[in-house]
Parts: sequence; C-alpha cells; structure tokens
Amino acid sequence: MTSQKSLMKPSISHKKHDREDDEVNSEGSHAKHLKSEAPLVLPVTPAQYDAPFPFYRRPAEVGRFSLDAQRWYHGDARQLRYYAPPPTEGPSPGFDLRDGYRDRYIQRDESVHEGLEHLLKWVAQNRKQLQAEGKGRPVNADFVTWRGHLTKVLTTPYEKQDGWLLAVSLFCGTLYVSEVETVAARKQREQRPELLKELMYMGYKFEQYMCADSPDGTPDPTGVVNTNEGFCTVIRSRLGTHSLLFSGEVDCTDPRSPAPNPPACYVELKTSKVMHSPAQRKNFYRQKIIKWWAQSFLPGVSRIVAGYRGPDGTVVGLETFETMKIFQLTRGDPGCWKPAVCMNFCAAFLAFMKQVVTEDNPKLVHLFAWEPGHPVSFTVHRNSSYTFLPDWYVEALSTENPLTSGIPD
Repeated sequence: MTSQKSLMKPSISHKKHDREDDEVNSEGSHAKHLKSEAPLVLPVTPAQYDAPFPFYRRPAEVGRFSLDAQRWYHGDARQLRYYAPPPTEGPSPGFDLRDGYRDRYIQRDESVHEGLEHLLKWVAQNRKQLQAEGKGRPVNADFVTWRGHLTKVLTTPYEKQDGWLLAVSLFCGTLYVSEVETVAARKQREQRPELLKELMYMGYKFEQYMCADSPDGTPDPTGVVNTNEGFCTVIRSRLGTHSLLFSGEVDCTDPRSPAPNPPACYVELKTSKVMHSPAQRKNFYRQKIIKWWAQSFLPGVSRIVAGYRGPDGTVVGLETFETMKIFQLTRGDPGCWKPAVCMNFCAAFLAFMKQVVTEDNPKLVHLFAWEPGHPVSFTVHRNSSYTFLPDWYVEALSTENPLTSGIPD
C-alpha cells in the first residue's frame, strides 16, 4: 500500500475568497497574522495534483469500539459481524432488499449531530498507548478525525455536486477535524424523498443478508434493521509527513480471509443498480466507484462486495472488487478519476490546515469550506457555536495521567 515517498508540494493561491471577508477580518490581529503567514485559499483543480502517488503508510488497526442498539458506546468488538455470503454456484441470491422496510426498521436520529464524540471516548480511554514519547503531546498524531471526513476530502477534486464544511481545532499539538452539516445537506436530509429513504434501507438490508453474528453462523434476514448499531475500527497511518488517527465503521470481517489480520480481513458491502450496458458501467466507474475506493483504501479494507439490485428491489448478482486493483478499472479512461490526484490533494489539504491553524486552543475553530467550482477557503470562529471539542475531553487530556472517570457513558 506504499509507493514512492515524494509528496507533491501543494499548489496554493494567496488570492482571497469573497465569502470569508467578514469572518476573517472580524478576528482582528489574529486575522492579520493569518494573512501574513498562511495562504487563504487552496485550489482544487485536478490537474494541479496530477503527480506521482504520495507515500501512504500501510494502515494499522490500533483499536476498535462498538455502538449498540441504543447508540451507546462500548470499547470492545461486540457489534462485529462476520461475512457469510451465499454459495457462489447456483442461481442469483434473490435477496429481497425491501423486506422489513415498513415494520422492522429502526433508524438512527440523523438530527443528532454526534461530531467526534464516540472517537474521542476511545481516545480518552486509550491515552496511554497514544502518548508521544518525548514530544509533549497526549495524542501522538497530527490529525484525529473520522474516515468519512477524509473520504470527502479525497474525492473533492472530482466532486461536482456536494460541498462540505470541516471544523478544525488545534489542541495539545493535534488537529481535530469534525464535519459541520451544510445548509444544502440539511435541506436534503429533511426533504429526502421516499424512494431515496428506501434505497438507503436496502443498503442496510443487504448487510443483514450477508452477515452473521458468529464466524460459523448464518445470516438472519428476519430480524430488525437498526442503524444505531455499528462496529468501528481505529486506524493509524501516515500520508506524506502527516500522521493520522482516524476511525470508520466496518461492515464485517471475513473469518476465512487469506489475510486474517485487521484491517485487511474486513469487507465493505455495497449495493448498486444493476447495469445492462458498457455505457452504464463506464459511468459507474467514473462516478460511483471513486467513493467506494476512497472509503476502503484509507483504512486498508481489502475487498468490496457489491450487490446489484433489479427494479423490484431484489439482488440479481454479486461482484467483488479488490480495493488495490480498482484503479486498473479506470486507467484506460482518460476522462476518469486518478487515485494519485485524490491522495495528493488530501496531502495538500492536510498541509493547508497545518499552515492555517497554529493557535493551540480548543475554543478556537477554523471552518474550512468548499463548494464545487471554488477553492477551499476558511473562516475563523472563537468561542462560538462551532466549538466541538467537549469540555470532558479537554479536561481529560489536560491532566498528566490518563483518566476514565470523567468520560461520559
């Protein structure tokens, strides 16, 4: 998973973006310091990042935690499920992905914005193994965030529709990155059409058909689909000079995997509309599989298993993608995305955040914003509603010895 170690220097513009005038200028002397010391926008044009693939250290799992049916945190693997696919020989699986949508579906409350809460609980409980020897910081990582946030950054150079907002605070020498819901995203969530709601359910239902509760068990599709539940891996890696600690949800582990150790033994499960023509598959490779690749490549998940659904909502076929070989599917298409562009842009954005966010203060938030067709810009917010590091976490990491008593359940 590593390649040449030459990391592309980020191409950065010093032209100021109009949207940030009021917020940046409102910070007075701090804003002047930012103007003189750091660039104010980061270009996103793919051609600027079309360079050799940067160094990315093989991801290593350093921890795991679970979220139960009530969304309560547990620092163990109780929610880990086991890959149990149907026989490869014989007819198509025929899984009914609509089954249970009306009467056996418990949805997580998406209006509750958890931020980094669950990941921070794991960090606080595992401070001893995360401490930097001789570096004077309690968490030996440049960045702490969710895998999903990094996935959005990776795919940014090729994204045409959805923008993002990322809140960033520097605390005890580590940059914490937490997503803020955009106005457009909130509108989409609140006005989500019924068809899209059902399609989202189908993805969870597919997981139920493909996973068992024990290594030798069989799936039970008669149960309730509860999206509060989840199993998360905690990963360490490094992109160029930037050390990363991030967490992401894992669908299942393959007890018969040729690579038995995590994260290589994990399997990502996806659903997609069945394709009937080369043109449809080409579009699939251009638009959809980039997100699948980014989501699995970052934590070192080796396989993605796709269930193709027919018009009636049943699975008509399965296809397995090896994460490290996905780029071969797109290499012959000159108009397609490039993994190196994604990773080089991510490295540039990490460097950009380091250049901009230099004051160590959990109450100071730099809000990085991006919309398709624009560069990445930022605004500065001190003691505002954007503050996202909870007081219990700040207190826990501010003590010399690891504490668990003040960590909320």
